Amino acid sequence: MNHPYFIREAKAPLVPVILSIPHCGTSFPDEIVDQYLTDQVNSIDDTDWYLQDLYDFVAEMGITTVYAKYSRWVIDLNRDPESAPLYNDGRIITGLTTTTDFLGNPIYKEGNEPDQTEIERRLNLYYWPYYQQIQELLDERIQQFGKVLLWDAHSIREKVPTIRKDPFPQMILGDNDQTSADQKLIDKTLENLSSKYQVNHNDPFKGGHITRYFGNPSKNVNALQLERNKNLYMDDSERNFELSKANQMRELLKKNFQDLIDLL
Repeated sequence: MNHPYFIREAKAPLVPVILSIPHCGTSFPDEIVDQYLTDQVNSIDDTDWYLQDLYDFVAEMGITTVYAKYSRWVIDLNRDPESAPLYNDGRIITGLTTTTDFLGNPIYKEGNEPDQTEIERRLNLYYWPYYQQIQELLDERIQQFGKVLLWDAHSIREKVPTIRKDPFPQMILGDNDQTSADQKLIDKTLENLSSKYQVNHNDPFKGGHITRYFGNPSKNVNALQLERNKNLYMDDSERNFELSKANQMRELLKKNFQDLIDLL
């Protein structure tokens, strides 16, 4: 079956952690690619470039990864399916089926923007299958371990003036104001990450729809979102993967995952 996502299976005995990367997709389904402006499709921005490469080490730790195949411009897997806004403070935030990029430029040829019928079609074909796959993996780990952590990985340009005037902090840990994960997991992650990076907690991002939808510590499902600046693992132009920076971050992420597995 042709899934709208990729799965990277664990290569070691399973652990109670699942990794999700919803914004690394770069493909467009054949049936809709012609609706977009050619220049935009040829230089898709708003992509969490190379995160599936940055996190390629987790398979050896027993962590299964599910990550996006299609660009968030097809449908954004980390937005509310009813298009309810994630934030109400006036910031520009692209929607479920955005018609512009982060800077407000149109991405569709005029008159090709998706209507409600098309949005429903994309939800059924591309959005809910991603959620169903995550749910299956979480259920399997709960059955095996009794607890699970969903780690939702993101990256962003250091500066996106339409969202925030100032540069972003190096990393932002989101847990929906400390409701989506057990406090011990939150504290340990903050302690580990802030040993090497400047880390904000729930500001300016507190976790998108995935974190909020799945995170339910009272039912032993924990969810954390980590947003990081692209220049922490890419070159300063934020275009190319930079191995030395990536390896530093991998080392810290690996230690953090091991600590969280021990806590779980």
